Amino acid sequence: MSAPEPILSHAAIAGHPLHPMMIHFPVAALIALVASDAAYMNSGDPFWARAGIWLAGVGAIGGWGASLAGLVDLLTVARIRRLVSAWAHALIAVMMLSLATFNWLLRLGEEPGLHVVPWGFGMSLLTAGFIGLAAYLGGRLVYEHAVGVDTSE
Repeated sequence: MSAPEPILSHAAIAGHPLHPMMIHFPVAALIALVASDAAYMNSGDPFWARAGIWLAGVGAIGGWGASLAGLVDLLTVARIRRLVSAWAHALIAVMMLSLATFNWLLRLGEEPGLHVVPWGFGMSLLTAGFIGLAAYLGGRLVYEHAVGVDTSE
């Protein structure tokens, strides 16, 4: 079986796609938010609630930034636009980022831990689930369709 014809990114630096480079920190922050919320619920230590504000903010803002690079490719590369998995990935990502942004905004205020239980933690778990779905679909785009991958030797 031959490698699929690569679909190169338009949002790239020296041929390296921006979206996969930019998404690691927001994903890590939003996954760490689940652990931070669990630590706050277990200990009641306000440090974890304050850490959660920062993790939620980094995840939301960084995720929207990374999504812009993905959006450039989705809208400007015809072969990507034809992929159902690309549209599903984008839809799941928008839902996840909307939830992450709401979660972050919910936490802002004078008492950071006020909304961690149950709403903040629930949204953190749901966001992590959406991240898993988006990651699966993103992996399919890379490994099955060679989006952003140079397969030449």
